Amino acid sequence: MSSPTASATTAPSSGRLADEVARRRTFAVISHPDAGKSTLTEALALHAKVISEAGAIHGKAGRKSTVSDWMEMEKARGISVSSTALQFEYGDCVINLVDTPGHSDFSEDTYRVLTAVDAAVMLIDAAKGLEPQTLKLFQVARDRGIPVITVINKWDRPGQAPLELLDEITDRIGLTPTPLFLPVGIAGDFRGLLRRGEEGAPAEYIHFTRTAGGATIAPEEHLTPEQAAEREGEAWVTAVEESELLSAAGQDHDQELFLAGHTSPVIYGSAMLNFGVRQLLETLIELAPAPRARIDINDRPRETSDPFSAVIFKVQAGMDTAHRDRLAFMRIVSGEFERGMVVTHAQTGRPFATKYALTIFGRERTTVDTAYPGDVVGLVNATALAPGHTLFADKKVQFPPIPSFAPEHFATLRAQSAGKYKQFRKAIDQLDSEGVVQVLRNDIRGDASPVLAAVGPMQFEVVTARMLGEYNVETNLDSLPYQLARRTDAESAVELGRQRGVEVFTRTDGVMLALFGDKWKLAYVQKEHPGLTLEPLVATAD
Repeated sequence: MSSPTASATTAPSSGRLADEVARRRTFAVISHPDAGKSTLTEALALHAKVISEAGAIHGKAGRKSTVSDWMEMEKARGISVSSTALQFEYGDCVINLVDTPGHSDFSEDTYRVLTAVDAAVMLIDAAKGLEPQTLKLFQVARDRGIPVITVINKWDRPGQAPLELLDEITDRIGLTPTPLFLPVGIAGDFRGLLRRGEEGAPAEYIHFTRTAGGATIAPEEHLTPEQAAEREGEAWVTAVEESELLSAAGQDHDQELFLAGHTSPVIYGSAMLNFGVRQLLETLIELAPAPRARIDINDRPRETSDPFSAVIFKVQAGMDTAHRDRLAFMRIVSGEFERGMVVTHAQTGRPFATKYALTIFGRERTTVDTAYPGDVVGLVNATALAPGHTLFADKKVQFPPIPSFAPEHFATLRAQSAGKYKQFRKAIDQLDSEGVVQVLRNDIRGDASPVLAAVGPMQFEVVTARMLGEYNVETNLDSLPYQLARRTDAESAVELGRQRGVEVFTRTDGVMLALFGDKWKLAYVQKEHPGLTLEPLVATAD
C-alpha cells in the first residue's frame, strides 16, 4: 500500500484516485481441490518477489504447508481452509490476489470472496479436466458477471490432449476458450509455450528450464518461430497446427467478448515448476478489468470516484492466537481509505474507527496507511462487522447482503461441561458471525444444543477444533438426519411443523429454513401442499 499523502479530512484529487484505480487488478483463483491453487498462489508471489522461495513440497507424504496456509488443520492436511489476501506490485500495476479455501466443504467462503474481486482465474487439472467444485464456482462467477481467465495446470504431468480440454470447456459450461499460449510438447513432456499472435499465427516460442524442485523462478528463453521449429521439430509443428485450427474455429481473443463473459483466455502451465506463471501475471495486467462501479441496494451505481465505501466479505478470528483478535476483510469499492479515518457502519448507523488496518497473507501482517478501490484491507477487532456489511464515509450507501449457500449437513452441538456454557455461547456467536457455519434455532430445541448447518462436514471439524483451541470448550457433535434446506415463511411454518420428518428453524439473519431428510420427502410435501413457501437457496445441490 502507498504511504498517506493527505489527511483523513482531505479528499484525494480525482486524477490521482483515477490513476490508482486504473493500476489495480483484483482477482481470485477458483478450482477443485488438488488442482494446484495454493501452489499457483505461491508461484505468483514468487514471480512478484514477495517471497524468495516456494514453500510447498508436493506429494501427499511429507507435504509442507504453503506460506498462505496458517491453520493447524491446513498444515496437517495440506489444504486451504481460510481466506487471505496478498497485494504486490508487478510492472506498473498493483495486484490484489484474494486467496480462497481450496476444499469443497468451504465453497461458501469462496463464494464470499467472489463478491470482492473483479476477475477470476479458473484453474483446471490437465489430467482431470473440469471437476465438480470448479463447475460450481464457475457458475457463481458467471452469475456475478466476473470475467474468467483459464489456466490449465500440471502440464508437466500426463494428461489430456490440449484441444480435448478446450472442447470440454465449450461443451460443459458454454464458455469459448481462446488460448493466448499453447503448450509445446504433450502433457508430461512440457517444453515451453507458443505465444499466439494475430489470427493465431505463432509470435514466439518461450522455452522453460526447470529449477530444483520448482522452488525458484524458471529461466525463460525466447525464440523466433524459425528457431523453435529447428529446436523442437515435430512438437513445434503440432503446436502451430493446433493454433491454426483454433483460429479457423474463431477461437482468437476478443476483449469485449471476454469482459462480457462469453470467452476465456487460456494459458497452459505448471505452477509447481513455475512454467507459465509470468505469462499469467502479464495477462492479468493486460486483460483483466480495473475496479468498476458497484450497484447498491437501491440499484444505483457507486462509482469508484465517489466518497469512501467498502464491503465486508470475510471475518476471521484466531489468526493471532497471542491476541485472540478478530479480523474483518473489506474490499474498497469507492474513494480513498486512510488508516484512522472514522467511517459509518451502514447496518447500525454507528461510527467505526479504522486505527488498526492491515494487509494479511498467512500470518504475515503489514500496516496499511492508504488504500484505493480494488484493495483488500483487514480491520482488527471488528466485532460489529459481518460478511455483507457496508462501511462508508460522507455519502451514505449500503450494498446488497451476501447470500448464504444452501447447507447440506446438519448437526447439534453441545458443551461437554455445563460449567463451560458461557464460553460455549460466546464461541457459537463468534463462529456464527464469521460465517464458519450457519446457526439455526427453534423453540423446541432451545439454545443449549444449537443446530449447526454447513455446506460440508469439515466445517464442523473447524468448529470443534476452534471451540477447544480458542475457548477451551470440549464439545459433542451429533449428526441430524437432514440433507436439504428450503427457505420458508412463518405462514408455511405452521403446516410444515405438522409434517413428519420436517423441522423448521430460524437462522441468525432471520431467514426461516425448513429441513428435509431427502429429496423424496421434499417432493411429497410439495405435492401434498403446493401452496407452501419452499424456495431453493444459493448453490442448492439438486
